[in-house]
Amino acid sequence: MDREGTSQNDQEKAHILVVTYPVQGHINPLLQFSKHLASKGLKVTLIIPSSTTRFSAEATPSSISVAYIPDRYEEDDPTLSVDEKLKRFDAVVPQTLAEFIREQIDSKFPPKVLVYDSAMVWALDVAREHGLHGAPFFTHSCMVSAIYYLVHHGRLATPVQGPFSLIPSAPPLEASDLPSGVTTEYEPSPKLMSMVINQFLNLDRAKWILVNTFFELEEEVVKWMRIQCPIMTIGPTIPSSYLDGRLEDDKEYGLSIFQPEMESCMEWLDSKETNSVIYVSFGSLASLGEEQMEELSWGLKNSNIRFLWVVRESEKMKLPPGFLDEITTSDMGLVVAWCSQPQVLSHRAVSCFLTHCGWNSTLEGLSLGLPLVAMSQRMDQPTNAKFIEDVWKVGLRVRTSEKGIASREAIKACVREVMVGKKGKEIRKNCLRWKELAKQAVGDGGSSDKNINELVTQLIDTVTGAEYVKPVQSIK
Repeated sequence: MDREGTSQNDQEKAHILVVTYPVQGHINPLLQFSKHLASKGLKVTLIIPSSTTRFSAEATPSSISVAYIPDRYEEDDPTLSVDEKLKRFDAVVPQTLAEFIREQIDSKFPPKVLVYDSAMVWALDVAREHGLHGAPFFTHSCMVSAIYYLVHHGRLATPVQGPFSLIPSAPPLEASDLPSGVTTEYEPSPKLMSMVINQFLNLDRAKWILVNTFFELEEEVVKWMRIQCPIMTIGPTIPSSYLDGRLEDDKEYGLSIFQPEMESCMEWLDSKETNSVIYVSFGSLASLGEEQMEELSWGLKNSNIRFLWVVRESEKMKLPPGFLDEITTSDMGLVVAWCSQPQVLSHRAVSCFLTHCGWNSTLEGLSLGLPLVAMSQRMDQPTNAKFIEDVWKVGLRVRTSEKGIASREAIKACVREVMVGKKGKEIRKNCLRWKELAKQAVGDGGSSDKNINELVTQLIDTVTGAEYVKPVQSIK
């Protein structure tokens, strides 16, 4: 017996489905969470909407199953707008997900629960139509969730003007500190904005509400949010080797849209002195304009500090003429199309992370104790950048011009201050503190560990018949 009243057989019968939005920043945390559930003895199937298996799967974890369901994007027109692509996704994937669930219901161990990316709000209706409990998984910070929650409930009118405090204990926020789309600074596609605001549309019918953060990192915001709805903090969801070490050989996520160039990365880093390199990455989606790309290129070069920069193949054409030859000849930098980020961040040579402030990257930097240089772009990233500099005090934020461009001088100044300046020393002390708190949160008896264990207990109860959701009439 693994716990009182529950047998190993009960755990094995507890089949959990996890469905993610098919972009790297959403796949990674849901994949890592799936590994944690599987480590507790549960049967887990990660579902990725993708008409072609376009993911590099050299290190796909054996502890879980990965299934692909059609999203009809093999017929995609590259001229389609973001709104049109999202509408097509929402028209197709609910149907293919429902078909997959029906197939699984007829299997030896039918699923009882669907954990779903909160961006796919309709997934809860699909789950309940088939008698499954539903649990949304929020892939952004609790603070960003709180902001979107207030907008959704009409308690924060948009467009927003600052400065102001959104909730008690939160720092005063300028309009530039808020997620794009709730201010006048940036207007994303209407469909995309609707998707993030409407994540809270049917939360009252969800069985559990999961947030990829840890209590200590956002304590006051988590307390406030729990008054609004019963959230469970279960993060940070990064490979176990960099935190608690309880998942054997768990050094990378295991599924990548891009092919990592790890051999060249590690060979180059191995040749560099300890704490001598700044790592630069803007994630899997961010696209810099040519002017910003030029300013960043020369800002890095002029800092006189070696750098490893991830520039996706689709972005390389924006690099200044002669830049690659110059940094290669001088051995000042290395540009690669993709890498396993946690592996690079944990390398002894890497001492700083220049980031777009995506939530996964922010958590990885915090968990590995690395100072951050924040160059936020859109969506939740400006809010993350605000907290990086002013709340957690683990980095510096690069200021931009009225045109929204970070100059080479500003980039150079932030990089050098973090790497060799007085502020950098204090920032490094704070980084070590948050690194330890992140480890404690996911370690035995930590805040996130307790929540995951409680969740697993309740998940297993669905197998033993303690609770079951009666199928409801199909919601059109």
